[in-house]
Amino acid sequence: MFTKLSKAAVTAAVVAAAAFAMAAPAPASAASAPLGYTRTAVHFDLAKGQTPENLALAPDGTAYVTFAKARQIAAVSRDGAVRILATLPAPADGGVHTPALGFPLTTGIVRAHDGTLYFLYATGTDDLTGVWRLPPGGRPRRIAALPAAGLPNGLALDARSRTLYVTDSALGTIWRVPAGGGAATAWSTDPALAPAGFLGANGLKLHNGAVWATNLDKGTIVRIPIRADGRPGIARITATGLAGIDDFAFTGRGDQIIAALNTVNEVALVQHDGTHTTVLTAADGLQGPTSIALHAHTAYVPSAAYLTAKDPNLLLTDLRN
Repeated sequence: MFTKLSKAAVTAAVVAAAAFAMAAPAPASAASAPLGYTRTAVHFDLAKGQTPENLALAPDGTAYVTFAKARQIAAVSRDGAVRILATLPAPADGGVHTPALGFPLTTGIVRAHDGTLYFLYATGTDDLTGVWRLPPGGRPRRIAALPAAGLPNGLALDARSRTLYVTDSALGTIWRVPAGGGAATAWSTDPALAPAGFLGANGLKLHNGAVWATNLDKGTIVRIPIRADGRPGIARITATGLAGIDDFAFTGRGDQIIAALNTVNEVALVQHDGTHTTVLTAADGLQGPTSIALHAHTAYVPSAAYLTAKDPNLLLTDLRN
């Protein structure tokens, strides 16, 4: 998610993500051998605060995105049209008590098979911080409160058990929430999730019977098995040395991961044994990548430009077989 900056420098995370209408291709770096054709799909308007934070993809290619600073959820069609689906209420105090950042923001987002969107909102206040749901054609509603002292960040949905998992970057916790709504429970507070000065547990995915999370401060990926009774197993660090790691995605090749390294302006390919190589850099058009989403054999990589303060964008890159 966010890098460690002054509050002025961490200006917004407004996602506008989007479209398949391609701009001129960005030059491919020599490091990107595991990837194919890479191009800049959309250049966002920094003056309007369009800094992309997180996205979820529908089967038809529609991208559902969080506009973090604007407190909005948007749908971006394949032809690049952006439609605002919801704007969340601002906290009464302006969100100045939002942990680590000092402003309210929407963060992780997932989409259920029926089109329902689940997303996270952090405000530093008890009345708004938590998990929100937006049904197709409906209005947003908070379905679970989370601690105001926390910063809900990454989100994943277990469709089989109708359970949502949430990383809390400030409290170093993974929460579990019924998709139908209800009380959140702390599923894991393993030390591997804790921050080390700024933000800890960040990106989140469910894969192969386990919860996988990144730790931004520690540059690690953590795997926690889900036991038969739903409780967490023993946490194991599967990769280290991933400076500034934000969100990530599995490539479809076992436990292989493609990860956004926000602070160093890179995307890394992480192998099953934890080794990693750089596959995208600033030469490919990255401007502080925040997350990864896959549609067929294409990876979507939004950049928020938190550190570079120029050209927030969306890159599309082909995953080679």
